[in-house]
Amino acid sequence: MKSSKNPALHKHYLIQFVLHLTMPKLNNGICCTLIIALNFIAVNAFAQKTSYVQSLNTQNRWVDSVYNKLSRKQRVAQLLFVRAHTNKGKAYEDSVARVIKDEQVGGLVFFQGGPGRQALLVNKYQKLAQVPLLISMDGEWGLGMRLDSTISYPYQMTLGAIQDNNLIYKMGQQVAYDFKRLGIQINFGPDMDINNNPNNPVINYRSFGDNMYNVAKKGIAYFKGMQDAGLLTTAKHFPGHGDTNVDSHFDLPLLPYSRARLDSLEEYPFREAINAGISGIMIAHMNIPALDNTKNLPSTLSRPIVTGILKDSLQFKGLVVSDAMEMKGVTKYFPNGEADVRAFLAGIDIIELSENSDRAIKLIRRAVRKGLISADEFQTKVKKVLAAKYWAGLNRRPQVSPVNLSEDLNRQAAKDLVQQLSDASVTLLKGNSAALKLNPFLKTAIVSIGVDAPTVFQQEMAKSFPNCRIFMVAKNAPAIEVRNIMNWLKQYNQVIVGIHDTRLRPQSKLDYSSDVRGMVSDLAVRKGTIMSVFANAYTIAGLPGIEKSNALLVCYQMSPELQKSAAKVIAGTLKPTGKLPVSVNTSFPTGAGLGLQ
Repeated sequence: MKSSKNPALHKHYLIQFVLHLTMPKLNNGICCTLIIALNFIAVNAFAQKTSYVQSLNTQNRWVDSVYNKLSRKQRVAQLLFVRAHTNKGKAYEDSVARVIKDEQVGGLVFFQGGPGRQALLVNKYQKLAQVPLLISMDGEWGLGMRLDSTISYPYQMTLGAIQDNNLIYKMGQQVAYDFKRLGIQINFGPDMDINNNPNNPVINYRSFGDNMYNVAKKGIAYFKGMQDAGLLTTAKHFPGHGDTNVDSHFDLPLLPYSRARLDSLEEYPFREAINAGISGIMIAHMNIPALDNTKNLPSTLSRPIVTGILKDSLQFKGLVVSDAMEMKGVTKYFPNGEADVRAFLAGIDIIELSENSDRAIKLIRRAVRKGLISADEFQTKVKKVLAAKYWAGLNRRPQVSPVNLSEDLNRQAAKDLVQQLSDASVTLLKGNSAALKLNPFLKTAIVSIGVDAPTVFQQEMAKSFPNCRIFMVAKNAPAIEVRNIMNWLKQYNQVIVGIHDTRLRPQSKLDYSSDVRGMVSDLAVRKGTIMSVFANAYTIAGLPGIEKSNALLVCYQMSPELQKSAAKVIAGTLKPTGKLPVSVNTSFPTGAGLGLQ
């Protein structure tokens, strides 16, 4: 959907967009009603005349009016965002309601649960708030990152392989539709870290890759899609969490690099995002001596980093958000609410997930009263949060409609886009058209490794090879079983292999037994074998000999869509166009990928 300053044109685009999603299911009478409704939705949802950051340059009467009515305590509370779930039962839900009612916090961060329950809770919680709550969620790959019964788009590493960034922009628009449909105004994404450490335990597949230019371009395409569709976004984790070997959820990572390297590498995607108009930036919990040599000080609590570099040097005017303040990376050395106050004084605008929001409000209020922050800076923080609420349309206090919610969040157009993204990411690392051209009538073995049930890949491949047999090999299959299967495979003219990681999050090393890893190596040298890796690209480095395959596809994750994509490539109905977004080893560096004519 192209941007335009003409609201009527915006309206036209939106009507065409939503009708495209729904027309096949509707009769003419319903379509007439839909068009009338869309005239209202189009003007109020998509016709954003200015970006959020640009809007901060204009005085806002609603923001001023709300700010003037708030006490100092209430102003401080606007900076606090607290945790919410819909899978923890009524007692938990009621406890969040009490926090909203008693403390009047500025927003919520929703985590695991279901969309129907969340829609009802959002409406309930908004009624308890004197100032509308800014609802947020970590949705790097869409609502499916947190909620059941919703769509998951590909992981960012998978997206990093795609050569058409317009597809990623379209994904941003679809993600924005989902979020707004559920009453969410801000996505804590995209991740714009450069994952230049294959063993990174916390970023890894969440990154677009290890090439800073690719990371910047992909991140910008994604957040522009979301922002153009009316969603606030947050690039994370400034100044760059990609080259760490410690998970900041559990301890404080050290980033030991020079200022010159950090400026030229880690910060590059964030500078580009700022120049492109990103609405928010999240600060990482990392100790970075080159930027602030205070012992054990997380970057979240560092004024030289948050204010000196991000706000002053890089001239970022949007929302500055902390990473979760309950993480050990920040509470280990600054317990009992001290981290909350230090983050506030460092320049953070939104303090996300304090261990104790009531305590944080009291301590920050005391710091304001003592004059530890100027009146102007405090006012700017609060008004930025209020301006975000206005930009997102919360001044109208919209309600989330439960009608057709599941159908809207699982619309066919979104599913089709997931398949398009998957098709565009498949990367051919070894082989050519001849290597992929198998005889559909020969006796064919279709093997899935790392699983104990038939896979989508096998089911799709069986459609193209009627004279086939399916074999499954569990990730810890005993040696005798591996030998038996290898003996069986000698009877087949051609072998197609899928290597699968069934874990919820694709890690850098497969958890296969040594016997199963040996089986992969033995199959790779078998003449005519085609292998598809439905796992983190880094896992290829831990499968010695796989580079000897007649043909090797990397598909990045074990989603049904990517398994279908690989099957299409092998069947000859899809040309692989992806490029490797990370360096696996000397055989397969960043950018590797063989396009077929």
